[in-house]
Amino acid sequence: MSDELSGLRERDAGHDPGRVIRDLAVMLADGGDCLADLRAVRDQVDLFGAVASDSTAFRVIDKIASTPGMLEALERAHATARERVWDLAGPAPKDASVTSNAATPCAAVAHFGWLSGESGSNPRDA
Repeated sequence: MSDELSGLRERDAGHDPGRVIRDLAVMLADGGDCLADLRAVRDQVDLFGAVASDSTAFRVIDKIASTPGMLEALERAHATARERVWDLAGPAPKDASVTSNAATPCAAVAHFGWLSGESGSNPRDA
């Protein structure tokens, strides 16, 4: 992600735009819905390291939205990261399924047959 978004970096000492996007994704997965919710990630420095301020995160989002080709670069970085995760995960079990669970902040929760007893579609197709 950092490589694809390197054109957004204003100075070497600043926050890596790829890490800012990662922190925003973690914040959203945790149920956050505004930049101020980055504080929940920021408060876990031992886990995430230094997390950008709300204003820095806003600038990264603004630059992605306003710089030609940056949204596409983010999409490529996301596809590359997703492919890497699936490569590390190995083949999906035959009895895996993806279901929606409104009780959690994440829209889709993966359930695997050996944990939940459910079976269904391959999560890679989701």
